[in-house]
Amino acid sequence: MLANKVFFSFTEVDASRHQEYNAWHQLDHMPENLALPGVTHGQRWVRSPDCAEAGAPPAEFLAGMHYATMYWFRDPVEESFQEWRRLGEQTYQLGRRQELPYTRRPLMGAFTPVKGYAAPRVRVSPDVIPFRPNQGLEINVLRIDEPRSEAAHELYAWHDQVHIPEVLSCAGAAGAWTFSSRHVSLGRPSFGDKADFGAGELRVLAVFLDEDPLEYLAEKKRLVGEAPGDSAATTLLSSTLRTITPWQWNWFD
Repeated sequence: MLANKVFFSFTEVDASRHQEYNAWHQLDHMPENLALPGVTHGQRWVRSPDCAEAGAPPAEFLAGMHYATMYWFRDPVEESFQEWRRLGEQTYQLGRRQELPYTRRPLMGAFTPVKGYAAPRVRVSPDVIPFRPNQGLEINVLRIDEPRSEAAHELYAWHDQVHIPEVLSCAGAAGAWTFSSRHVSLGRPSFGDKADFGAGELRVLAVFLDEDPLEYLAEKKRLVGEAPGDSAATTLLSSTLRTITPWQWNWFD
């Protein structure tokens, strides 16, 4: 498997500060993170206004989310994760976290990768999917009512055997990964003892796209069925996101 731990962060930015935020993230924050030997890969995407409009209404606390970031960690994973945390503290102590006053992170935390999938047409392994160039991501965040219940087990089987194969038949879907929460918090760093969501309480399905996200979404609505019967989960977020092209940050102007 590509990695044993993934970190997701969903970020909301003050309306007048998007250019400043993206410059800091692209030119300072992410290069420092990707240079760490324990970080396998990282990428970020934007929930542009057209993607937000086309998606289903999210949970209230995620309604203002603009950006999603994903980092993958190498083994020994806990050592790699602690090294990553130390970098965050160091940059704070050096006064290089200037984004903190004008950003909020309504959801952030660590997840366990469950399984990766590659569409047959792309002819690469699932581990390669995050490294392929993409035009966007579809991200679905589910709150699982009872993570160890029979209903949750049936939902996971439906995702694996029915839903994800259907999704990967859509034009533009290159591959997918599923993730299960480990330690996730609302509105604050999820590094302490307190977590709002623990093991298995959140499920993320990420679909990597190599065509325009809205064209993919339109085809998905035509071809992919809904979850059968009473679901074991509540959808907190279901949205497409656009890949961020360096220095092209005018979505919210």
